[in-house]
Amino acid sequence: MNDTPERDTSLFDRRMLEALVCPQTHATLRYDAEAQELISEAAGLAFPIRNGIPIMLVDEARSLKA
Repeated sequence: MNDTPERDTSLFDRRMLEALVCPQTHATLRYDAEAQELISEAAGLAFPIRNGIPIMLVDEARSLKA
């Protein structure tokens, strides 16, 4: 058994993208598998996915604007 925690990228079900929209703009989202985020280009936000669960709160989102 490996005790090293690994990011399990298979936890997020991509079919969920069909039902999810940006909570701020209601625009569609893009899945970034490497960063484990859902990207809203319209709002300039990246919503994290933790343990396979998208955190769709604006307060938890990362701004894409530098």
